[in-house]
Amino acid sequence: MIRNTRTTYGTVAITLHWIIAALIIGMLGVGLYMVRQPLFEPSTFTLYQLHKSVGFVVLALVALRILWKITSITPELPTEIPLWEKLAAHLGHFSLYVLMFLMPLSGWLLVSSSPLGLPSVFFNLFEIPHLPIPEFLGQKAQVSTFVTAVHGWAAYVLIAVILVHIGAALKHYFLSKDKVLQRMLSSKS
Repeated sequence: MIRNTRTTYGTVAITLHWIIAALIIGMLGVGLYMVRQPLFEPSTFTLYQLHKSVGFVVLALVALRILWKITSITPELPTEIPLWEKLAAHLGHFSLYVLMFLMPLSGWLLVSSSPLGLPSVFFNLFEIPHLPIPEFLGQKAQVSTFVTAVHGWAAYVLIAVILVHIGAALKHYFLSKDKVLQRMLSSKS
């Protein structure tokens, strides 16, 4: 089943979910590692280029996932789930989408505003242009400092939201014993 139904996710949504999840978890791990490396080492430069390349892939996949979400049915949560849990689920998913979009965009803006002016070379194939920095935001160095903080703090918030998301999925499987987690594991009803 390719498309979502009222009770389960289709293969497109499931595939996008797990690919994006794996890429983001990997990116968070690599990001936490690379910011502790000597900045001007060749291996650090290579790691940053890989991080940026995967970030552009994540941005494209998240945009595709959002497009798929707004053009598809979203499976309904089981009726026995309390209203507060449904509201928490919607808030959690909204937070995930905002953060999944914010992280690569803030990373692109970070690189674009950096006084170093380093290029973003997509998997050593071609250069991705920098975003224009509007003058009203201030000097590039000021923008870079602010966006660096946003990107870093958003990463920690994203880690927390992902942990809560995983915890909620496990709660549904082990404690509630409902089919919420299974809907994202298989498109079979």
